[in-house]
Amino acid sequence: MAIILFDDNAHQSLLPLTYTRPVADLRIGILTIAEKWAKYLDTTYSFKTQPYLQTKFPLKIGTDDLYINGSVCPDEGLLEAIGQLKTGEALKQGDYLIAAKTAIDADFSKIINYDPFFICIKHPEDIFSKNDIELRKDFKLITKGRTSATISSTNTIIGTDFFAEEGAEAECSTFNTTNGPIYLGKNSSIWEGTNIRGAFALCEHSQVKMGGKIYGATTIGPYSRVGGEINNSVIWGYSSKGHDGFLGNAVLGEWCNIGADSNNSNLKNNYAEVKLWDYTSQRFRKTGLQFCGLIMADHAKCGINTMFNTGTVVGVSANIFGSGYPRNFVPDFAWGGAQGFEVYTIKKMFETAKLVFERRNREFDEIEQEILKTVFELTESFRQVF
Repeated sequence: MAIILFDDNAHQSLLPLTYTRPVADLRIGILTIAEKWAKYLDTTYSFKTQPYLQTKFPLKIGTDDLYINGSVCPDEGLLEAIGQLKTGEALKQGDYLIAAKTAIDADFSKIINYDPFFICIKHPEDIFSKNDIELRKDFKLITKGRTSATISSTNTIIGTDFFAEEGAEAECSTFNTTNGPIYLGKNSSIWEGTNIRGAFALCEHSQVKMGGKIYGATTIGPYSRVGGEINNSVIWGYSSKGHDGFLGNAVLGEWCNIGADSNNSNLKNNYAEVKLWDYTSQRFRKTGLQFCGLIMADHAKCGINTMFNTGTVVGVSANIFGSGYPRNFVPDFAWGGAQGFEVYTIKKMFETAKLVFERRNREFDEIEQEILKTVFELTESFRQVF
């Protein structure tokens, strides 16, 4: 049995983060949603996603496939209920399709209602606000029955929920696990003078630079480098926030770069509820959150001393620089800042992306380019105000 993780309308409500990936490729906790299901069920997976993404994220249909909603995070109750599904049956909560033991566009022979609470990701802010729950679940899943690698005795570890994979290094740093587990991925590195409070995950080949201050619940994805002060944030991978400055209640996609001494606000001066730009309604949506910082999609970058207001959404491949606060919604492929924006052309963006990929020994191939060309076309209307 193989898993097919399908997109529902969450692919739209999670924009701009899902312009460049299926919903199940979102990282929350330590693993992506797809990786969680594959590890729990000990099987392979593929994606049923938007047509322009299928080349990078192929669909592989077999004879006994299990379709699972890509926005659903697994737990023991769901695993039991899904494990009992027979061919032709579907698992739902109200109108929300969780899983089906048949193609999702087929008629179901039986619908089984599932009442218990479970984690699903519907909006960008869900990724950081639910990261603590998923980080703890993933920590147990990954470390069960295993023994941590040994790290240097120059470190101080408070509590017992600490796990380091082989090749993880740390020196003269403090790890406090009393409020949540701490996980160091393979060949990751914590530089001297860093203080970390769990829950926290540093994925493979990533680094925290000297003097970093990190609070839970924070995840740093693979091949990333961070420094300064970070609180309750998720950085997906191949991204850098390497210098001083605050990042809080935030999500950063892949291939992002935050300039030195840049900061985001995560609390309004009047303590009011934060609103975020919503691509589907094309207006600002209430989040129900008092703390909500920055949502930044893949390939976006900002220059030194950038100031992001509370609840700022930055689209794919936006490039921000200059003094003052940029607007709370920076459209995809925007170039500029508080003084105004122009279009960040595909040609110019591709020149930069090629160099960025080369620094990480990756190829900026035609597949990546075609996805970004499509995103450029899909987001054209948001740049009409320039």
